[in-house]
Amino acid sequence: MSAAGGTPSPSGAAFEGYLPGSPEYRRITVSLFLAGVVTFALLYSTQPILPLLSEEFGLDAGTAALSVSVATAGLGLALLVAGPMSEVRGRTPLMHASLFAASSIALAGALAPGWNVLLALRLVEGVVLAGLPAVAMAYLAEEVHPSATARAAGLYIGGTAIGGMSGRLVTGAIAEVTGWRTALLGIGLVSLACAVAVRVLLPRSRGFTPAPASAAHLLAAARVILRDPAFLCLFGIGGTAMGAFVGVFNATSYRLMAPPYGYSVGVVGLVFLTYAVGSVSSTYAGRAAARFGQRTVAPVCALITLVGLLGTWFTPILLVAVALTVMTGGFFALHGVASGWVAARAARGSAAKGQASSGYLFTYYAGSSVFGAMAGHAWESGGWDSVVLLCAGLFGLAFLLTLVLRRIPALPHPSP
Repeated sequence: MSAAGGTPSPSGAAFEGYLPGSPEYRRITVSLFLAGVVTFALLYSTQPILPLLSEEFGLDAGTAALSVSVATAGLGLALLVAGPMSEVRGRTPLMHASLFAASSIALAGALAPGWNVLLALRLVEGVVLAGLPAVAMAYLAEEVHPSATARAAGLYIGGTAIGGMSGRLVTGAIAEVTGWRTALLGIGLVSLACAVAVRVLLPRSRGFTPAPASAAHLLAAARVILRDPAFLCLFGIGGTAMGAFVGVFNATSYRLMAPPYGYSVGVVGLVFLTYAVGSVSSTYAGRAAARFGQRTVAPVCALITLVGLLGTWFTPILLVAVALTVMTGGFFALHGVASGWVAARAARGSAAKGQASSGYLFTYYAGSSVFGAMAGHAWESGGWDSVVLLCAGLFGLAFLLTLVLRRIPALPHPSP
């Protein structure tokens, strides 16, 4: 078959997807790992420097957190367009354009003359970033053999974890020495290098079949998604879990720079080393889901995340670090299982994979925008206790939704 941005299958044979061990599978996993690095490195690059932005522009914690929230809000809204667009125009062209455009805008953000301009650039950066996460899981579902989709999805989510860690570490470390502008410049250059690597390595689509370019077709696919209770539960998990996770780390920067800790911005940035655990946990959760099923693995991941959050109530920094590590590992494992579940369910049913993945990520980033900002205000009004109560409620709701999913029947595998 042929596809937009793709290549024909050899000898007209049906393309079933690349298997682990093949050169193409390795190129896909490396490329999407790097793409995940770029997405999260850019999206959350201002999180460790929120106190510096507060100081320079005279902002409270909630207002400074808008530099994160507007980017995630822009990305979430753009997903509603990027996903359906990819169903018609193809996956890989959108991914490449997204990575290069976002890296360029990140470099411009380092030169922003004021707070309002910086916010505007962060909003645009979020919008153009949408092209990658909107189609990454759909691309995997089409190009990787069904038996390896969960594992590949775990590796992609692992890349987002490493991106979240590296983006925060790089900006925090550079900002400590030369200021926040140089920090944003550095992360923009790293992202541009990753975008070039993805352009060289990522195989063109072979399993993509373009959908009819009609609003009626896209609306019909959207109705299928919105009428499926499993999709709605998965969307809810993405929004609540991501909102709580971002809220915790938004407030953590302020907490660790305030008494009794009093750490510098560079030292606070080290807390994001916990994201390395997320890279490992998402990979293993993907393998566990392939072996035991998402219904078994997802509730365990959600419960681990909640337990880790509650552990941050302790004051000793070692206990706080351990608790954040547990929470991070649980969150990325849950996100990896849930996002892969969305793509797999769409592939088995009649829902469009790109639209289903976009719906999940829309609620995921909407949760980040809304609840991330709410956590900043919770910190201002009630300190860490208020932050934990807010985020524990969100993680608890995500756990309940995983239990509801256990009662929703799985869809049968499509007929060959």
